[in-house]
Amino acid sequence: MKQTLARLVDSALDRSVVLGYTAVGSDVRRRLPTWPADPAPGSMTGRRVVVTGATSGIGEAMARSFLDLGATVHLLGRNADKVAAYARELRQAVPNADVVEEVCDVSDLDAVRAWCTDLVGRVDALHGLVHNAGVMPPERTESPQGHELSLACHVLGPHLMTSLLRDLLVAGPASVVWMSSGGMYGASLHAQDADDVEYRRGEYDGVQAYARTKRMQVVMADAWAEQLRGTGVLVESMHPGWATTPGVTASLPRFDRLTRRVKRTAADGADTAVWLVATRPPSQPGHFWHDRRQRPTTFGWQRGEDPALRARLLAYVAGATGAASLA
Repeated sequence: MKQTLARLVDSALDRSVVLGYTAVGSDVRRRLPTWPADPAPGSMTGRRVVVTGATSGIGEAMARSFLDLGATVHLLGRNADKVAAYARELRQAVPNADVVEEVCDVSDLDAVRAWCTDLVGRVDALHGLVHNAGVMPPERTESPQGHELSLACHVLGPHLMTSLLRDLLVAGPASVVWMSSGGMYGASLHAQDADDVEYRRGEYDGVQAYARTKRMQVVMADAWAEQLRGTGVLVESMHPGWATTPGVTASLPRFDRLTRRVKRTAADGADTAVWLVATRPPSQPGHFWHDRRQRPTTFGWQRGEDPALRARLLAYVAGATGAASLA
């Protein structure tokens, strides 16, 4: 009876959005008997994790949490000075911290190829890969290869990286986590999106472009989970709730002001990604998580993804990156 009631409370929080995505949601859930146990101390000793976007907000918190569990953490960021500065901070804060500094712009496909080639030559296996790097440009901006920046950073770069690191991920075996957003619920795949994946037509909306690519990440993670089924590699996507990060403050100042008092800490936002990699729970198709529980990828009144539109997206991503096709 207690378990049933706890699940009902959890689901009600999730669908209320305002309560579920804030610090209120995580605080209540941690008190429920359905809240899963924390990873054991030292449970990631001898395991190697790559965190992209590791020099800010949730990425910083994730890196610290993985180190606290004993992992070797590869801090990946596009700014070498920021990577070096945070690596120094971690080495001072965490005794015997094994931190590896990595510099790569995830939105630059050539840089991703070069970095992956280098990493494959340096390590034998990965046990975790978290696609956390994110952008929300206010106006349409292109990557070095001419792709819309949100698409390049959130979808194309992570897909190419996952493909090129496949052998290392299987050797782990690894858990791969795509850091999506609760905002993806408002951006289901539509025919017009499939016809204009790069957002070249009409007036550019940075927030909508961000939400669209966060929806795409959920689709990509589910497709990769199917592609790697049977290899031991687990692939999930998740959203962190409304967390305090420099990116949100800079890109959504009004939203930041309205939610500041109830927003989660960066560590709270990072929690589920760390838990997924450290504990490797079973996951069902959809593979979308929040607060240590798998969540539906649509609200009750929304239809599931159109298989034809999904296939078109997967084909476009494969063509744009020259990487593995998941269609």
